Amino acid sequence: MSALGGAGCAAASPEGADSDGTAEAPAFEAVVDATSLERKMLFGYQGWFLGPGDGSPVNAWTHWFRNDAPIAANLMVDQWPDTSELGADELVATDLRYADGSVAHVYSAYNAKTVARHFAWMKQAGIDGVCLQRFLSEVQEPRFFAVRNQVTRNVQAGAEAEGRVFAIEYDISGVDQADLVAGLQADWKYLVDTLQVTASPRYLKDGGKPVLYLWGLGFSDRAGTAADAARLIDWFTTSADPRYRVTLVGGVPAHWRTLDGDSKRDAAWAGVYRSFDVLSPWTVGRFWDDAGADAYRARRLAGDLAAATAAGKRYMPVVFPGFSWHNLRGGATNEIPRRGGAFYWRQVWNAVGAGATMLKTAMFDEVDEGTAMFKLAPTAANLPTGASFVPLDADGRALPSDFYLRVGGAATALLRGDLPMSPTLPVAH
Repeated sequence: MSALGGAGCAAASPEGADSDGTAEAPAFEAVVDATSLERKMLFGYQGWFLGPGDGSPVNAWTHWFRNDAPIAANLMVDQWPDTSELGADELVATDLRYADGSVAHVYSAYNAKTVARHFAWMKQAGIDGVCLQRFLSEVQEPRFFAVRNQVTRNVQAGAEAEGRVFAIEYDISGVDQADLVAGLQADWKYLVDTLQVTASPRYLKDGGKPVLYLWGLGFSDRAGTAADAARLIDWFTTSADPRYRVTLVGGVPAHWRTLDGDSKRDAAWAGVYRSFDVLSPWTVGRFWDDAGADAYRARRLAGDLAAATAAGKRYMPVVFPGFSWHNLRGGATNEIPRRGGAFYWRQVWNAVGAGATMLKTAMFDEVDEGTAMFKLAPTAANLPTGASFVPLDADGRALPSDFYLRVGGAATALLRGDLPMSPTLPVAH
């Protein structure tokens, strides 16, 4: 999911900080409350990375490389995962090599052991959990339907083992309009009745109903009329069968309130957007520095919050650490620099300061677009040779591989009220 539109931490120490300028690590929940969206920070989890020999029915390179050939010219990712903790049974070999000649490996989300490890990392960092992406166009193909179901099982098992929460997020990118309404209804019934995901004690509920994210309705380049969207929202929120009713979060265009920019223009969309239970505008790539983030808060976020509140709805801003999709789409490498977490923290601080009570981070594992927050290669020395990547020290700061997990944990603590409000990133470099 993407819609790309277009220094450093402050010197002052926040209240309650240690002498090195970093706040003491806040306590976090060993078992995250699964009964409410309020004060939750959820990370998007793509779970779409596959490789040959991973046991999946696809048995091919997916999202790591094009043309099913794991060479530098076919790379689709701009960041490289830190695989140093993975066991031999989790590693998928590529044709890339490190400087010492050793084989560079990646992982597959089909492997339950690796997904469980990701959830262990979340718990260690104090991250609440994930919204698991489920692509409607993809699950209509039998092999990928089987893969996405297994990844869902993996995520459920990881959340249950580590006391985290999870919820499904549908992405309608690439789906034909004719398949939109019936396809979503049928797949949700499958998840509820057959996979029984909402029966998990770790499936996130809100107001006594399962939380479901629906991303893409109303975007100018995605399928669906206002009538289609209204029909879907009504079915999910007022279904005659209570098993399928949800608290529905709308992953909507950044310009949902003004019906311009990335939003469809039909005036009927104004009412459609306001019929979601929670509005979550997509902001990745809408700004690229602190000034842009501040302008977004002033011109959009504040007005969005007011409009959502006036409509009796809630609001869930999206925050992201940076952006780069050179290998996926071309263009500049490190297009939106992270600046050692300062860019991400500015967005979190702005959103919480404006009154947001829930947040979504894009994303946990999105190395394709350079927004991943999990453990990543920290320096060029940790990267395969002969290819273009963005290591964690690309902006001149030496960072450990788990740095953005810790930043995400601090953001979660800030949202929950366990850290004092400060524009200064409270995590040591």
